[in-house]
Amino acid sequence: MRFSLPLNFAGSSAGKPMDSRARQSKMMDYDQPLVWVTVLLMLLGMVMVYSASISLPDSPKFGQYKNSYFLTRQATFIAISLIAGLLVFRVRVAAWQKAAPYLFGATLVLLVLVLIPGIGIEVNGGRRWLSLKVFNLQPSELMKVVAVLYAADYTVRKQEYMHKLTKGFMPMAGAVGLVGLLLLLEPDLGAFGVIVCIAMGILFVGGINAIWFGGIGAVLVSIFVAIISLSKFRRERFFAYLDPWQEDNALNKAYQLTHSLIAFGRGELFGVGLGGSVEKLHYLPEAHTDFLLAVIGEELGLVGVLAVIAMFYWIIKRAFDIGRQAIAIDQTFAGLTAKGIAIWIGVQTFINMGVNLGLLPTKGLTLPLMSYGGSGVLINCVGLAILLRIDYENRILMRGGRL
Repeated sequence: MRFSLPLNFAGSSAGKPMDSRARQSKMMDYDQPLVWVTVLLMLLGMVMVYSASISLPDSPKFGQYKNSYFLTRQATFIAISLIAGLLVFRVRVAAWQKAAPYLFGATLVLLVLVLIPGIGIEVNGGRRWLSLKVFNLQPSELMKVVAVLYAADYTVRKQEYMHKLTKGFMPMAGAVGLVGLLLLLEPDLGAFGVIVCIAMGILFVGGINAIWFGGIGAVLVSIFVAIISLSKFRRERFFAYLDPWQEDNALNKAYQLTHSLIAFGRGELFGVGLGGSVEKLHYLPEAHTDFLLAVIGEELGLVGVLAVIAMFYWIIKRAFDIGRQAIAIDQTFAGLTAKGIAIWIGVQTFINMGVNLGLLPTKGLTLPLMSYGGSGVLINCVGLAILLRIDYENRILMRGGRL
């Protein structure tokens, strides 16, 4: 006896005619785990910012603020950043590629404006902010995401010259050098280091000659050594880092580092409990910004720190995976941008954590997504929204759709 299957058998178990909708991919339209990990880091950061800043109004410097001042502002920053992320997600990657050179030029103008007395805002000897009334914008933070877009666009445009020094590397080196000069005038050596890593990382994955890359890397190391050597303040801070527990260092240049290490020591495995930090009680300066990880280590212990590291590792790995996927389907700019975002988040996270743990000399870099600050959280969300858009377009193209 012969059996024949109905033509619509594969289309529907209910026997309905098969159509194109029945074969839609089960892939999610966007990377939901990436969104939730990002939101979780921001919410955990908001809780820890509140914990780290709740006692600040006890000091004369912050006496006019309420205990919830920093919590309220950080919650506002997160809300604005999420809205900005939603808007950025709607912008096509091709539009970012076209706009990259113009965004780079506009951000250079902002970096110049910061240095003009009466326009740039000076805090603790550094001139890094522009007042937007509602909050202060830090152009060096904006330059990080713009540098990713510009370096990716440059690498795509100059692909045939990537093995040549004069036409491939030197123009990009000139652009980064100009950014570096403006940042060092603020001064902001930490942001300059992150932007150099972004540019060099994208050029490397974009196919720059390996010999030139090694030589250029050596030159950059020499430049940073020279900058530290020629600056009395940076030189003293570096030597204090080498021996932080020496009495003069512990009371001066290594004061933050020693109290950060004490915080981690007090936290041990499971921490002293949320809100139980002693170091945040005016012992550890900038506990709610640059040294937030130390408060996490003290209150949540090694377990809490490892959880934060795991979440950042997952975001960075996912960004590299998205970039590799984009390049595999011939979306080179998108792929380089995704990998540039991974380098940016990875380098800044590593430097901040390294400083908190005493692995690196003290440098003023915040922990992405978590530390207090409007510009940092906003630009981090913008960068990750672009990453989500790249992944979204990857999924469309892999389904056989059109952008």
